[in-house]
Amino acid sequence: MVGIRERKKQRTRRALIEAALRLFGEKGYEDTTLAEIATEADVSTRTFFSYFASKEDVLFHDTDGSLAERLALVATRRPDETPSELLLRMVRASVTWTVDDQDFRPEDVRLRMRLIMTVPALQARALHLLFDSQLRLTRALHEAYPGQLGLMEAAAAVGAVVGATKLAAVVSLNHDGSTERAAEAALEAAEITVRGLASLDRPTGR
Repeated sequence: MVGIRERKKQRTRRALIEAALRLFGEKGYEDTTLAEIATEADVSTRTFFSYFASKEDVLFHDTDGSLAERLALVATRRPDETPSELLLRMVRASVTWTVDDQDFRPEDVRLRMRLIMTVPALQARALHLLFDSQLRLTRALHEAYPGQLGLMEAAAAVGAVVGATKLAAVVSLNHDGSTERAAEAALEAAEITVRGLASLDRPTGR
């Protein structure tokens, strides 16, 4: 059971996220200051820094938690689960987590994508986060199948699945703006991709 203090922290964090996204949408990312975000959320700038180190961290607030959940899922894979089955289950879980994330509404997803596509600093941060997450997932997948899945095979599998799902989601959002359809597109792309990874499911004795 979440205590009163923790609930208050969650409300403050949510208020900062909502304030930042609202201002990013109204004024633009680069023209929004940390002080303005704090004022909009009715907290001090010092309080802002208790939750986030920068404006970028607010926009990508869900990244660390999402990656931790995926890494935990891979690390605790089922004994009879093949690499392709595990990767598909990871994508399904990620889609569910995203849809159920109360800190990210559909309009927030569209706003973040638009900002990433138009603000160079956010493009660089998004690319860094993407590569970092893929590297860590690659190591986790390799370690989950000792003697079966080589490091390069794990890298190819992670790159293929992550790349396909992210691109499919972006294409879908650009097409009709529906986050629900984007989630479906990501899952569909993952299903298509894992069918081509079936060769990794056979033990190789490595």
